[in-house]
Amino acid sequence: MAQPPLPPAESPAGRPGVPDPAEAEAGALAIFQRERPRLLGLAYRMLGTMDDAEDVVQEIWMRWQLTDPSSVDRPPAWLTTVTSRCCLDRLRSASRRREHYVGPWLPEPVSLAPGPEEEVELAETLTLGFLVMLDRLNATERLVFLLAEVFAVPYREIAAITGRSDAACRQIARRARVALAGEPASSPPTDADDALVAHLLAAVMTGDLAATVALLAPDVVLVSDGGKEHRAARRPVVTPPRVARLLVNLAKRMDTTWEVLPCRLNGRIGLVFSEGGEPRLATIFEIVDGRVGRIWSVLAPDKLRHLTQPATLS
Repeated sequence: MAQPPLPPAESPAGRPGVPDPAEAEAGALAIFQRERPRLLGLAYRMLGTMDDAEDVVQEIWMRWQLTDPSSVDRPPAWLTTVTSRCCLDRLRSASRRREHYVGPWLPEPVSLAPGPEEEVELAETLTLGFLVMLDRLNATERLVFLLAEVFAVPYREIAAITGRSDAACRQIARRARVALAGEPASSPPTDADDALVAHLLAAVMTGDLAATVALLAPDVVLVSDGGKEHRAARRPVVTPPRVARLLVNLAKRMDTTWEVLPCRLNGRIGLVFSEGGEPRLATIFEIVDGRVGRIWSVLAPDKLRHLTQPATLS
């Protein structure tokens, strides 16, 4: 006798064909987790600090939880759009606050978690030198440049995100490329570069001005960010003799109990000076043509909190 056909399998929700809320939630979480490093990387490049970038990504996650993923044709594009617009709002507000910032403002240095080889080129856009150049652009220019040049977002999508025309976005990107041109390019550090910085540190700590000058590029620039808590040079320091004198004088005033940890910060050679395990100063060196060409020093305590935890950014 033929068996009657089996009834349709019921979903865990209790009715045939009704999606399981738990499965839908897990799927939405998986999508967001897959995109999170890219969203965090975009927000960090836009805003320059991990606290702000993480706040933005957390806000996007809350919005994503309130959205039905099945109603979104391309979740990565949706997440990019919402993140971009949130960053624009924050950056415009931050620009007004920076008008009253004491001395130069530098992006927050970060330790980058190792990534796949195909992300090495992308990591070049996370160097402090690149981020400092980005700071020359206004909020819209920065976003258009990053989306077009770093994340390869089509101009028609950039136009929809910014509310500008396709042609206008192309023109903005061209202006941004011109504004960022002409800076000396540094390259990923080599063993020889590590040795160069080690020699520089030894010369500075022993007060050897001549040896320090010899290791600096003719157009060397030192920029320090102390925020409102610490005194730092109010303007960039240039020329090898002036930079050497500043470094040697700072070393003389440095607490002898501080520990010095060589590391990689933003993909470049870094030194973190700590007291009792707490970072007090982070310095990043960019090597140009075999000499130290750029020195970025950050003393502002609120920009040193994330040094001990490597960030996963795309």
